[in-house]
Amino acid sequence: MTTDESLRSAERWLRRRRGGIRAWLAGAALLDWAAVVVLVAQAGLLARILDQVLFHGAAVADQQKALALLLLLLPLRSALLWGADQCSAEGAVRLQQRLREELLKKLRRLGPAWLSGQASGDLVATLGEGIEALAGYYSSYLPAMSRVMAVPPTLLVFVFFRDWLSGLVLLATAPLVPFFMILIGKGAQRRNQRQWRALARMSSHLLDRLRGLSTLKQLDASRREAEVVARISEDYRLRTLSVLRIAFLSSFTLEFFATVSIAVVAVLVGFRLYWNQLTFFDGFFALLLAPEFYLPLRRLGSAYHDRMEAIAAAERLVEIFSAVPPGAVAGTAPFRPAHGEGVEIVLRGVGFRWPGERGRGEEAPGALNGLDLRIAAGERVAVVGPSGAGKSTLFHLLLGFLRPDEGEIRVDGQPLADLDPESWRHRLAWLPQSPRIFHGSVAENIALGRPDAEPEAIEEAARRARCLEFIERLPSGFDTVIGEGGRSLSGGQRQRIALARAFLRDARLVLLDEPTASLDLASEALIRNSLEELAGQATLVVIAHRRQSLHHADRILVLNEGRLVQQGSHRRLLREEGLYRELLAPCATTL
Repeated sequence: MTTDESLRSAERWLRRRRGGIRAWLAGAALLDWAAVVVLVAQAGLLARILDQVLFHGAAVADQQKALALLLLLLPLRSALLWGADQCSAEGAVRLQQRLREELLKKLRRLGPAWLSGQASGDLVATLGEGIEALAGYYSSYLPAMSRVMAVPPTLLVFVFFRDWLSGLVLLATAPLVPFFMILIGKGAQRRNQRQWRALARMSSHLLDRLRGLSTLKQLDASRREAEVVARISEDYRLRTLSVLRIAFLSSFTLEFFATVSIAVVAVLVGFRLYWNQLTFFDGFFALLLAPEFYLPLRRLGSAYHDRMEAIAAAERLVEIFSAVPPGAVAGTAPFRPAHGEGVEIVLRGVGFRWPGERGRGEEAPGALNGLDLRIAAGERVAVVGPSGAGKSTLFHLLLGFLRPDEGEIRVDGQPLADLDPESWRHRLAWLPQSPRIFHGSVAENIALGRPDAEPEAIEEAARRARCLEFIERLPSGFDTVIGEGGRSLSGGQRQRIALARAFLRDARLVLLDEPTASLDLASEALIRNSLEELAGQATLVVIAHRRQSLHHADRILVLNEGRLVQQGSHRRLLREEGLYRELLAPCATTL
Protein backbone atom coordinates (compact mmCIF):
# COMPACT_ATOMS: atom_id res chain seq x y z
CA MET A 1 0.00 0.00 0.00
CA THR A 2 1.41 3.40 -0.99
CA THR A 3 1.74 6.28 1.45
CA ASP A 4 -1.25 8.21 0.01
CA GLU A 5 -3.43 5.09 0.05
CA SER A 6 -2.38 4.40 3.62
CA LEU A 7 -3.32 7.94 4.65
CA ARG A 8 -6.70 7.72 2.93
CA SER A 9 -7.35 4.37 4.59
CA ALA A 10 -6.44 5.85 7.99
CA GLU A 11 -8.82 8.79 7.53
CA ARG A 12 -11.65 6.51 6.41
CA TRP A 13 -11.07 4.47 9.56
CA LEU A 14 -11.22 7.63 11.68
CA ARG A 15 -14.49 8.70 10.06
CA ARG A 16 -16.08 5.29 10.62
CA ARG A 17 -15.14 5.44 14.28
CA ARG A 18 -17.09 8.64 14.87
CA GLY A 19 -20.34 6.66 14.61
CA GLY A 20 -20.03 5.69 18.27
CA ILE A 21 -20.03 9.33 19.40
CA ARG A 22 -22.34 10.76 16.76
CA ALA A 23 -24.82 11.93 19.42
CA TRP A 24 -22.10 13.93 21.22
CA LEU A 25 -20.91 15.51 17.97
CA ALA A 26 -24.48 16.32 16.95
CA GLY A 27 -25.09 17.93 20.34
CA ALA A 28 -21.95 20.04 19.94
CA ALA A 29 -23.04 21.13 16.44
CA LEU A 30 -26.53 22.06 17.66
CA LEU A 31 -25.15 24.15 20.53
CA ASP A 32 -22.70 25.85 18.14
CA TRP A 33 -25.54 26.82 15.80
CA ALA A 34 -27.60 28.10 18.74
CA ALA A 35 -24.60 30.24 19.77
CA VAL A 36 -24.52 31.71 16.24
CA VAL A 37 -28.19 32.72 16.49
CA VAL A 38 -27.45 34.38 19.84
CA LEU A 39 -24.44 36.13 18.26
CA VAL A 40 -26.60 37.57 15.47
CA ALA A 41 -29.08 38.81 18.07
CA GLN A 42 -26.22 40.41 20.04
CA ALA A 43 -24.81 42.14 16.95
CA GLY A 44 -28.26 43.39 15.96
CA LEU A 45 -28.99 44.74 19.44
CA LEU A 46 -25.63 46.48 19.77
CA ALA A 47 -25.89 48.02 16.29
CA ARG A 48 -29.48 49.16 17.01
CA ILE A 49 -28.56 50.73 20.37
CA LEU A 50 -25.62 52.70 18.93
CA ASP A 51 -27.62 53.75 15.88
CA GLN A 52 -30.46 55.08 18.02
CA VAL A 53 -28.18 56.89 20.48
CA LEU A 54 -25.65 58.35 18.00
CA PHE A 55 -27.77 59.16 14.97
CA HIS A 56 -31.38 59.40 16.12
CA GLY A 57 -30.95 61.35 19.35
CA ALA A 58 -32.31 58.62 21.66
CA ALA A 59 -31.30 58.77 25.31
CA VAL A 60 -29.29 55.95 26.83
CA ALA A 61 -31.96 55.55 29.50
CA ASP A 62 -34.46 54.71 26.78
CA GLN A 63 -32.28 51.71 25.75
CA GLN A 64 -32.29 50.03 29.15
CA LYS A 65 -34.38 47.06 28.04
CA ALA A 66 -32.20 46.50 24.99
CA LEU A 67 -29.04 46.81 27.11
CA ALA A 68 -30.41 44.35 29.68
CA LEU A 69 -31.24 41.86 26.94
CA LEU A 70 -27.75 42.35 25.46
CA LEU A 71 -26.13 41.63 28.82
CA LEU A 72 -28.34 38.57 29.23
CA LEU A 73 -27.25 37.19 25.85
CA LEU A 74 -23.52 37.44 26.72
CA PRO A 75 -23.49 34.64 29.37
CA LEU A 76 -26.01 32.66 27.32
CA ARG A 77 -23.66 32.55 24.33
CA SER A 78 -20.70 31.69 26.58
CA ALA A 79 -22.69 28.84 28.11
CA LEU A 80 -23.65 27.50 24.68
CA LEU A 81 -20.04 27.59 23.46
CA TRP A 82 -18.84 25.93 26.68
CA GLY A 83 -21.48 23.22 26.31
CA ALA A 84 -20.42 22.58 22.70
CA ASP A 85 -16.78 22.19 23.75
CA GLN A 86 -17.75 19.86 26.60
CA CYS A 87 -19.85 17.67 24.29
CA SER A 88 -17.06 17.22 21.77
CA ALA A 89 -14.45 16.65 24.50
CA GLU A 90 -16.63 14.09 26.29
CA GLY A 91 -17.25 12.25 23.03
CA ALA A 92 -13.51 12.15 22.31
CA VAL A 93 -12.73 10.79 25.79
CA ARG A 94 -15.37 8.07 25.49
CA LEU A 95 -14.08 7.06 22.09
CA GLN A 96 -10.49 6.94 23.36
CA GLN A 97 -11.53 4.68 26.23
CA ARG A 98 -13.45 2.40 23.86
CA LEU A 99 -10.52 2.25 21.43
CA ARG A 100 -8.08 1.31 24.19
CA GLU A 101 -10.37 -1.52 25.30
CA GLU A 102 -10.79 -2.74 21.71
CA LEU A 103 -7.05 -2.52 21.06
CA LEU A 104 -6.20 -4.52 24.18
CA LYS A 105 -8.78 -7.16 23.22
CA LYS A 106 -7.34 -7.27 19.71
CA LEU A 107 -3.80 -7.72 21.04
CA ARG A 108 -5.04 -10.51 23.27
CA ARG A 109 -6.69 -12.23 20.29
CA LEU A 110 -3.53 -11.85 18.24
CA GLY A 111 -1.66 -13.63 21.01
CA PRO A 112 2.02 -13.94 21.88
CA ALA A 113 2.82 -15.59 18.55
CA TRP A 114 2.03 -12.32 16.77
CA LEU A 115 3.28 -10.05 19.57
CA SER A 116 6.70 -11.71 19.57
CA GLY A 117 7.38 -10.19 16.15
CA GLN A 118 6.43 -6.66 17.24
CA ALA A 119 8.48 -3.98 18.95
CA SER A 120 7.15 -3.50 22.49
CA GLY A 121 8.02 0.20 22.49
CA ASP A 122 6.01 0.71 19.31
CA LEU A 123 2.94 -0.95 20.84
CA VAL A 124 3.29 1.05 24.05
CA ALA A 125 3.57 4.28 22.05
CA THR A 126 0.46 3.30 20.05
CA LEU A 127 -1.57 2.53 23.18
CA GLY A 128 -0.45 5.75 24.83
CA GLU A 129 0.47 8.64 22.54
CA GLY A 130 -1.20 7.02 19.52
CA ILE A 131 -4.71 7.00 20.96
CA GLU A 132 -4.12 10.33 22.71
CA ALA A 133 -3.32 11.84 19.29
CA LEU A 134 -6.84 10.94 18.11
CA ALA A 135 -8.47 13.22 20.69
CA GLY A 136 -7.85 16.38 18.67
CA TYR A 137 -9.51 14.88 15.59
CA TYR A 138 -12.79 14.26 17.41
CA SER A 139 -12.74 17.13 19.89
CA SER A 140 -11.33 19.85 17.58
CA TYR A 141 -11.26 18.95 13.89
CA LEU A 142 -14.72 17.39 13.43
CA PRO A 143 -16.47 20.12 15.52
CA ALA A 144 -14.51 22.74 13.54
CA MET A 145 -15.78 21.16 10.31
CA SER A 146 -19.34 21.29 11.67
CA ARG A 147 -18.89 24.97 12.56
CA VAL A 148 -17.62 25.75 9.06
CA MET A 149 -20.65 24.03 7.57
CA ALA A 150 -23.12 25.87 9.85
CA VAL A 151 -21.73 29.20 11.07
CA PRO A 152 -20.47 31.05 7.94
CA PRO A 153 -23.56 30.22 5.80
CA THR A 154 -25.86 31.35 8.61
CA LEU A 155 -23.98 34.63 9.09
CA LEU A 156 -23.76 35.13 5.33
CA VAL A 157 -27.55 35.05 5.05
CA PHE A 158 -27.92 37.84 7.63
CA VAL A 159 -25.11 39.94 6.12
CA PHE A 160 -26.57 39.63 2.62
CA PHE A 161 -29.95 40.65 3.97
CA ARG A 162 -28.53 43.92 5.40
CA ASP A 163 -25.56 44.67 3.04
CA TRP A 164 -25.19 42.68 -0.16
CA LEU A 165 -21.73 44.12 -1.03
CA SER A 166 -20.18 43.08 2.27
CA GLY A 167 -21.78 39.65 1.84
CA LEU A 168 -20.22 39.41 -1.62
CA VAL A 169 -16.76 40.20 -0.23
CA LEU A 170 -17.16 37.54 2.45
CA LEU A 171 -18.34 35.01 -0.11
CA ALA A 172 -15.44 35.73 -2.45
CA THR A 173 -12.66 35.65 0.17
CA ALA A 174 -13.90 32.74 2.28
CA PRO A 175 -12.47 29.98 0.00
CA LEU A 176 -8.95 31.47 0.32
CA VAL A 177 -8.61 30.32 3.94
CA PRO A 178 -9.27 26.58 3.40
CA PHE A 179 -7.35 26.68 0.10
CA PHE A 180 -4.12 27.83 1.73
CA MET A 181 -4.81 25.62 4.74
CA ILE A 182 -4.84 22.52 2.52
CA LEU A 183 -1.97 23.77 0.36
CA ILE A 184 0.37 24.28 3.31
CA GLY A 185 -1.05 21.35 5.26
CA LYS A 186 -0.04 18.82 2.59
CA GLY A 187 3.62 19.42 3.32
CA ALA A 188 3.06 19.32 7.06
CA GLN A 189 1.14 16.04 6.75
CA ARG A 190 4.10 14.16 5.29
CA ARG A 191 6.44 15.60 7.91
CA ASN A 192 3.97 14.74 10.65
CA GLN A 193 3.77 11.18 9.37
CA ARG A 194 7.56 10.83 9.43
CA GLN A 195 7.62 12.39 12.91
CA TRP A 196 5.15 9.81 14.25
CA ARG A 197 7.17 6.93 12.79
CA ALA A 198 10.32 8.40 14.33
CA LEU A 199 8.55 8.51 17.72
CA ALA A 200 7.59 4.82 17.41
CA ARG A 201 11.18 3.86 16.51
CA MET A 202 12.57 5.96 19.35
CA SER A 203 10.17 4.37 21.86
CA SER A 204 11.10 0.87 20.70
CA HIS A 205 14.81 1.63 20.82
CA LEU A 206 14.65 3.18 24.29
CA LEU A 207 12.54 0.36 25.77
CA ASP A 208 14.86 -2.31 24.34
CA ARG A 209 17.89 -0.54 25.80
CA LEU A 210 16.24 -0.18 29.21
CA ARG A 211 15.45 -3.88 29.25
CA GLY A 212 19.05 -4.73 28.44
CA LEU A 213 20.61 -2.10 30.71
CA SER A 214 22.29 -4.64 32.98
CA THR A 215 23.85 -6.38 29.97
CA LEU A 216 25.04 -3.05 28.58
CA LYS A 217 26.65 -2.28 31.94
CA GLN A 218 28.45 -5.61 31.94
CA LEU A 219 29.76 -5.00 28.41
CA ASP A 220 30.72 -1.41 29.28
CA ALA A 221 28.51 -0.22 26.41
CA SER A 222 26.06 1.97 28.37
CA ARG A 223 27.83 5.24 27.51
CA ARG A 224 27.85 4.41 23.80
CA GLU A 225 24.14 3.54 23.86
CA ALA A 226 23.41 6.77 25.76
CA GLU A 227 25.03 8.68 22.91
CA VAL A 228 22.87 6.76 20.41
CA VAL A 229 19.70 7.59 22.39
CA ALA A 230 20.76 11.25 22.54
CA ARG A 231 21.30 11.30 18.78
CA ILE A 232 17.88 9.73 18.11
CA SER A 233 16.23 12.20 20.52
CA GLU A 234 17.92 15.13 18.77
CA ASP A 235 16.71 13.86 15.40
CA TYR A 236 13.16 13.64 16.76
CA ARG A 237 13.44 17.17 18.19
CA LEU A 238 14.46 18.53 14.79
CA ARG A 239 11.58 16.69 13.11
CA THR A 240 9.16 18.15 15.65
CA LEU A 241 10.47 21.67 15.06
CA SER A 242 10.09 21.26 11.29
CA VAL A 243 6.44 20.32 11.77
CA LEU A 244 5.90 23.27 14.12
CA ARG A 245 7.55 25.63 11.65
CA ILE A 246 5.04 24.67 8.97
CA ALA A 247 2.20 24.83 11.50
CA PHE A 248 3.11 28.39 12.50
CA LEU A 249 3.49 29.36 8.83
CA SER A 250 0.04 27.95 8.14
CA SER A 251 -1.49 29.86 11.08
CA PHE A 252 0.17 33.08 9.98
CA THR A 253 -1.13 32.68 6.42
CA LEU A 254 -4.68 32.01 7.58
CA GLU A 255 -4.66 34.94 9.99
CA PHE A 256 -3.25 37.20 7.29
CA PHE A 257 -5.96 36.46 4.74
CA ALA A 258 -8.73 36.64 7.34
CA THR A 259 -7.44 40.01 8.58
CA VAL A 260 -7.10 41.42 5.04
CA SER A 261 -10.63 40.26 4.19
CA ILE A 262 -12.07 41.92 7.30
CA ALA A 263 -10.13 45.09 6.42
CA VAL A 264 -11.64 45.11 2.90
CA VAL A 265 -15.12 44.87 4.39
CA ALA A 266 -14.31 47.70 6.81
CA VAL A 267 -12.96 49.97 4.04
CA LEU A 268 -16.00 49.41 1.82
CA VAL A 269 -18.36 50.04 4.73
CA GLY A 270 -16.47 53.22 5.69
CA PHE A 271 -16.53 54.72 2.19
CA ARG A 272 -20.22 53.97 1.69
CA LEU A 273 -21.06 55.48 5.07
CA TYR A 274 -19.14 58.60 4.04
CA TRP A 275 -21.05 58.76 0.74
CA ASN A 276 -24.37 58.10 2.50
CA GLN A 277 -24.86 54.91 0.49
CA LEU A 278 -25.29 52.78 3.62
CA THR A 279 -26.97 53.23 7.00
CA PHE A 280 -24.91 53.02 10.17
CA PHE A 281 -26.99 50.10 11.45
CA ASP A 282 -26.40 47.96 8.33
CA GLY A 283 -22.71 48.80 8.08
CA PHE A 284 -21.92 48.29 11.75
CA PHE A 285 -23.97 45.07 11.82
CA ALA A 286 -21.91 43.69 8.89
CA LEU A 287 -18.65 44.74 10.56
CA LEU A 288 -19.58 42.97 13.80
CA LEU A 289 -20.35 39.73 11.98
CA ALA A 290 -17.33 39.77 9.64
CA PRO A 291 -14.74 38.58 12.26
CA GLU A 292 -17.14 35.90 13.48
CA PHE A 293 -17.60 34.80 9.85
CA TYR A 294 -13.87 34.00 9.53
CA LEU A 295 -13.40 32.65 13.06
CA PRO A 296 -14.62 29.09 12.27
CA LEU A 297 -12.39 29.03 9.18
CA ARG A 298 -9.37 30.10 11.24
CA ARG A 299 -10.16 27.51 13.89
CA LEU A 300 -10.43 24.88 11.19
CA GLY A 301 -6.94 25.86 10.08
CA SER A 302 -5.62 25.26 13.59
CA ALA A 303 -7.58 22.02 13.96
CA TYR A 304 -6.28 20.81 10.60
CA HIS A 305 -3.00 19.96 12.32
CA ASP A 306 -4.90 17.81 14.82
CA ARG A 307 -6.29 15.96 11.82
CA MET A 308 -2.82 15.35 10.39
CA GLU A 309 -1.50 14.09 13.71
CA ALA A 310 -4.50 11.78 14.15
CA ILE A 311 -4.11 10.33 10.66
CA ALA A 312 -0.41 9.64 11.25
CA ALA A 313 -1.27 7.84 14.50
CA ALA A 314 -4.25 6.01 12.98
CA GLU A 315 -2.02 4.42 10.33
CA ARG A 316 -0.49 2.15 12.95
CA LEU A 317 -3.85 1.48 14.59
CA VAL A 318 -5.30 0.38 11.26
CA GLU A 319 -2.39 -2.02 10.81
CA ILE A 320 -3.01 -3.59 14.22
CA PHE A 321 -6.80 -3.83 13.89
CA SER A 322 -6.46 -5.41 10.43
CA ALA A 323 -3.73 -7.84 11.52
CA VAL A 324 -4.57 -11.53 11.36
CA PRO A 325 -3.04 -13.84 13.96
CA PRO A 326 -0.80 -16.55 12.46
CA GLY A 327 -3.30 -19.38 12.18
CA ALA A 328 -5.13 -18.80 15.45
CA VAL A 329 -8.03 -20.97 16.56
CA ALA A 330 -11.29 -19.26 15.64
CA GLY A 331 -14.06 -21.82 16.15
CA THR A 332 -17.46 -21.29 17.76
CA ALA A 333 -18.20 -24.56 19.60
CA PRO A 334 -18.11 -24.38 23.41
CA PHE A 335 -15.62 -26.57 25.23
CA ARG A 336 -17.31 -29.36 27.20
CA PRO A 337 -15.02 -31.15 29.68
CA ALA A 338 -15.32 -34.92 29.55
CA HIS A 339 -13.30 -35.68 32.69
CA GLY A 340 -13.70 -34.66 36.29
CA GLU A 341 -9.97 -34.07 36.67
CA GLY A 342 -7.88 -32.56 33.92
CA VAL A 343 -8.29 -32.80 30.19
CA GLU A 344 -7.13 -35.39 27.65
CA ILE A 345 -4.96 -34.06 24.81
CA VAL A 346 -4.33 -35.96 21.58
CA LEU A 347 -2.06 -34.74 18.74
CA ARG A 348 -2.22 -36.65 15.44
CA GLY A 349 0.39 -35.89 12.81
CA VAL A 350 0.63 -32.24 13.90
CA GLY A 351 2.94 -30.13 11.76
CA PHE A 352 3.58 -26.43 11.95
CA ARG A 353 6.01 -23.97 10.43
CA TRP A 354 6.21 -20.30 11.31
CA PRO A 355 4.98 -18.02 8.48
CA GLY A 356 8.46 -16.76 7.64
CA GLU A 357 9.79 -20.31 7.29
CA ARG A 358 7.01 -21.81 5.15
CA GLY A 359 8.07 -22.90 1.72
CA ARG A 360 11.69 -23.52 2.72
CA GLY A 361 13.17 -26.95 2.43
CA GLU A 362 15.47 -26.94 5.48
CA GLU A 363 14.33 -27.57 9.02
CA ALA A 364 13.16 -24.38 10.73
CA PRO A 365 13.72 -23.67 14.43
CA GLY A 366 10.53 -24.08 16.43
CA ALA A 367 8.73 -26.11 13.75
CA LEU A 368 6.77 -29.29 14.46
CA ASN A 369 6.94 -32.22 12.06
CA GLY A 370 4.25 -34.91 12.21
CA LEU A 371 4.02 -34.90 16.01
CA ASP A 372 1.92 -37.75 17.48
CA LEU A 373 1.21 -37.48 21.17
CA ARG A 374 -1.36 -38.40 23.80
CA ILE A 375 -1.53 -36.83 27.27
CA ALA A 376 -4.00 -38.46 29.62
CA ALA A 377 -6.37 -36.46 31.80
CA GLY A 378 -4.71 -35.56 35.10
CA GLU A 379 -1.23 -36.56 33.90
CA ARG A 380 1.87 -34.55 34.80
CA VAL A 381 4.10 -34.19 31.76
CA ALA A 382 7.50 -32.50 31.40
CA VAL A 383 8.67 -31.38 27.96
CA VAL A 384 12.42 -31.09 27.36
CA GLY A 385 14.59 -30.52 24.33
CA PRO A 386 17.29 -28.28 22.92
CA SER A 387 16.59 -24.70 21.89
CA GLY A 388 14.39 -24.62 18.76
CA ALA A 389 13.02 -28.12 19.35
CA GLY A 390 9.41 -26.85 19.24
CA LYS A 391 8.52 -26.68 22.95
CA SER A 392 7.13 -23.13 22.84
CA THR A 393 5.38 -23.84 19.54
CA LEU A 394 3.61 -26.78 21.20
CA PHE A 395 2.41 -24.49 23.99
CA HIS A 396 1.18 -21.88 21.49
CA LEU A 397 -0.81 -24.60 19.73
CA LEU A 398 -2.37 -25.84 22.97
CA LEU A 399 -3.27 -22.29 23.98
CA GLY A 400 -5.06 -21.84 20.66
CA PHE A 401 -2.85 -18.98 19.47
CA LEU A 402 -1.74 -21.07 16.48
CA ARG A 403 -3.46 -23.57 14.21
CA PRO A 404 -1.52 -26.57 12.88
CA ASP A 405 -0.54 -26.54 9.20
CA GLU A 406 -1.33 -30.23 9.14
CA GLY A 407 -2.73 -32.81 11.49
CA GLU A 408 -5.24 -32.36 14.30
CA ILE A 409 -5.36 -31.56 18.00
CA ARG A 410 -8.23 -32.94 20.10
CA VAL A 411 -9.06 -32.02 23.69
CA ASP A 412 -11.44 -34.37 25.49
CA GLY A 413 -12.39 -35.72 22.05
CA GLN A 414 -13.27 -32.29 20.58
CA PRO A 415 -11.22 -30.79 17.71
CA LEU A 416 -9.40 -27.78 19.14
CA ALA A 417 -9.82 -25.91 15.83
CA ASP A 418 -13.62 -26.00 16.26
CA LEU A 419 -13.65 -24.60 19.80
CA ASP A 420 -14.47 -21.04 20.74
CA PRO A 421 -11.12 -19.59 21.93
CA GLU A 422 -12.62 -17.87 24.99
CA SER A 423 -14.49 -21.02 26.03
CA TRP A 424 -11.31 -23.10 25.75
CA ARG A 425 -8.96 -20.63 27.43
CA HIS A 426 -11.41 -20.21 30.29
CA ARG A 427 -10.31 -23.71 31.33
CA LEU A 428 -6.60 -22.96 30.95
CA ALA A 429 -3.95 -21.52 33.21
CA TRP A 430 -0.55 -20.33 32.01
CA LEU A 431 2.35 -19.84 34.42
CA PRO A 432 5.48 -18.34 32.87
CA GLN A 433 8.82 -18.00 34.63
CA SER A 434 8.02 -14.35 35.44
CA PRO A 435 4.24 -13.98 35.91
CA ARG A 436 2.77 -10.53 35.31
CA ILE A 437 1.59 -8.64 38.37
CA PHE A 438 -0.48 -5.51 37.77
CA HIS A 439 -0.95 -2.38 39.83
CA GLY A 440 -3.88 -3.09 42.12
CA SER A 441 -4.80 -4.98 45.25
CA VAL A 442 -3.69 -8.55 45.97
CA ALA A 443 -7.30 -9.71 45.61
CA GLU A 444 -7.63 -8.04 42.20
CA ASN A 445 -4.44 -9.71 40.98
CA ILE A 446 -5.60 -13.14 42.11
CA ALA A 447 -9.04 -12.60 40.55
CA LEU A 448 -7.56 -11.51 37.23
CA GLY A 449 -9.19 -14.40 35.35
CA ARG A 450 -12.41 -14.27 37.41
CA PRO A 451 -13.11 -10.63 38.33
CA ASP A 452 -16.56 -11.58 39.66
CA ALA A 453 -15.16 -14.10 42.18
CA GLU A 454 -16.39 -13.91 45.78
CA PRO A 455 -13.91 -12.93 48.53
CA GLU A 456 -14.25 -16.40 50.05
CA ALA A 457 -13.24 -18.06 46.77
CA ILE A 458 -10.24 -15.72 46.42
CA GLU A 459 -9.13 -16.53 49.97
CA GLU A 460 -9.49 -20.28 49.37
CA ALA A 461 -7.44 -20.06 46.15
CA ALA A 462 -4.75 -18.12 48.04
CA ARG A 463 -4.71 -20.76 50.79
CA ARG A 464 -4.26 -23.61 48.32
CA ALA A 465 -1.46 -21.67 46.59
CA ARG A 466 0.32 -21.12 49.96
CA CYS A 467 -0.19 -17.34 49.73
CA LEU A 468 -1.96 -16.73 53.04
CA GLU A 469 1.20 -16.77 55.12
CA PHE A 470 2.59 -13.64 53.43
CA ILE A 471 -0.73 -11.95 52.53
CA GLU A 472 -1.76 -11.86 56.19
CA ARG A 473 1.47 -10.01 56.99
CA LEU A 474 0.71 -7.26 54.48
CA PRO A 475 -0.62 -3.94 55.89
CA SER A 476 -4.15 -4.37 54.53
CA GLY A 477 -4.18 -8.07 53.74
CA PHE A 478 -5.96 -8.85 50.48
CA ASP A 479 -6.71 -5.13 50.00
CA THR A 480 -3.04 -4.17 50.01
CA VAL A 481 -2.13 -2.39 46.77
CA ILE A 482 0.97 -3.82 45.11
CA GLY A 483 2.91 -1.92 42.49
CA GLU A 484 3.21 -2.54 38.78
CA GLY A 485 5.23 -5.72 38.22
CA GLY A 486 4.89 -6.70 41.89
CA ARG A 487 7.90 -4.66 42.96
CA SER A 488 6.94 -5.03 46.61
CA LEU A 489 6.82 -8.86 46.34
CA SER A 490 9.53 -11.47 46.06
CA GLY A 491 9.80 -13.81 43.07
CA GLY A 492 8.30 -16.70 45.04
CA GLN A 493 5.37 -14.57 46.21
CA ARG A 494 4.61 -13.50 42.64
CA GLN A 495 4.66 -17.13 41.50
CA ARG A 496 2.27 -18.14 44.27
CA ILE A 497 -0.16 -15.36 43.29
CA ALA A 498 -0.03 -16.73 39.73
CA LEU A 499 -0.77 -20.21 41.09
CA ALA A 500 -3.71 -18.81 43.06
CA ARG A 501 -5.14 -17.55 39.75
CA ALA A 502 -5.03 -21.13 38.42
CA PHE A 503 -6.82 -22.49 41.51
CA LEU A 504 -9.48 -19.77 41.26
CA ARG A 505 -10.14 -20.43 37.58
CA ASP A 506 -10.68 -24.14 38.25
CA ALA A 507 -8.33 -24.78 35.31
CA ARG A 508 -8.42 -28.21 33.63
CA LEU A 509 -5.11 -27.69 31.81
CA VAL A 510 -2.15 -25.87 33.37
CA LEU A 511 0.84 -24.98 31.20
CA LEU A 512 4.01 -24.03 33.04
CA ASP A 513 7.38 -22.73 31.91
CA GLU A 514 9.70 -23.80 34.74
CA PRO A 515 7.77 -22.04 37.55
CA THR A 516 10.51 -22.62 40.16
CA ALA A 517 13.36 -21.04 38.22
CA SER A 518 15.46 -18.48 40.17
CA LEU A 519 13.65 -19.20 43.46
CA ASP A 520 15.15 -19.95 46.86
CA LEU A 521 14.70 -23.44 48.33
CA ALA A 522 11.90 -22.42 50.71
CA SER A 523 9.85 -20.77 47.94
CA GLU A 524 10.53 -23.68 45.61
CA ALA A 525 9.20 -26.13 48.20
CA LEU A 526 5.99 -24.10 48.64
CA ILE A 527 5.48 -23.92 44.87
CA ARG A 528 5.98 -27.68 44.49
CA ASN A 529 3.48 -28.41 47.29
CA SER A 530 0.93 -26.18 45.53
CA LEU A 531 1.60 -27.91 42.21
CA GLU A 532 1.06 -31.30 43.84
CA GLU A 533 -2.39 -30.12 44.97
CA LEU A 534 -3.09 -28.56 41.58
CA ALA A 535 -2.16 -31.83 39.86
CA GLY A 536 -5.10 -33.46 41.58
CA GLN A 537 -7.59 -31.40 39.56
CA ALA A 538 -5.80 -30.58 36.29
CA THR A 539 -3.48 -31.87 33.58
CA LEU A 540 -0.03 -30.32 34.02
CA VAL A 541 2.36 -29.75 31.13
CA VAL A 542 5.64 -28.07 32.04
CA ILE A 543 8.59 -26.95 29.93
CA ALA A 544 11.47 -28.13 32.10
CA HIS A 545 14.80 -26.35 32.29
CA ARG A 546 15.96 -27.77 35.64
CA ARG A 547 16.58 -31.35 36.71
CA GLN A 548 14.45 -30.95 39.84
CA SER A 549 11.35 -30.49 37.68
CA LEU A 550 11.84 -33.88 36.02
CA HIS A 551 11.62 -36.04 39.16
CA HIS A 552 7.97 -35.11 39.81
CA ALA A 553 6.70 -35.75 36.27
CA ASP A 554 4.66 -38.84 35.44
CA ARG A 555 6.17 -38.80 31.96
CA ILE A 556 8.91 -36.89 30.16
CA LEU A 557 8.63 -35.96 26.48
CA VAL A 558 11.88 -35.30 24.62
CA LEU A 559 11.51 -33.14 21.51
CA ASN A 560 14.12 -32.55 18.84
CA GLU A 561 13.59 -30.74 15.52
CA GLY A 562 9.83 -30.81 16.05
CA ARG A 563 9.62 -34.58 16.61
CA LEU A 564 9.04 -36.72 19.68
CA VAL A 565 12.29 -38.70 19.93
CA GLN A 566 11.94 -40.16 23.43
CA GLN A 567 9.36 -40.49 26.18
CA GLY A 568 9.11 -42.20 29.54
CA SER A 569 9.91 -41.72 33.20
CA HIS A 570 13.08 -40.05 34.40
CA ARG A 571 14.67 -43.32 35.55
CA ARG A 572 13.79 -45.17 32.36
CA LEU A 573 15.19 -42.47 30.08
CA LEU A 574 18.40 -42.31 32.09
CA ARG A 575 18.99 -46.00 31.31
CA GLU A 576 18.55 -45.42 27.56
CA GLU A 577 21.08 -44.07 25.13
CA GLY A 578 19.75 -40.93 23.50
CA LEU A 579 19.20 -37.19 23.60
CA TYR A 580 17.83 -37.16 27.16
CA ARG A 581 21.10 -38.31 28.68
CA GLU A 582 22.98 -35.75 26.59
CA LEU A 583 20.72 -32.97 27.86
CA LEU A 584 21.34 -34.07 31.46
CA ALA A 585 25.11 -34.31 31.01
CA PRO A 586 27.06 -32.12 33.49
CA CYS A 587 28.29 -29.86 30.69
CA ALA A 588 24.93 -29.58 28.94
CA THR A 589 23.38 -26.09 28.88
CA THR A 590 20.50 -26.68 26.46
CA LEU A 591 17.96 -28.23 28.85
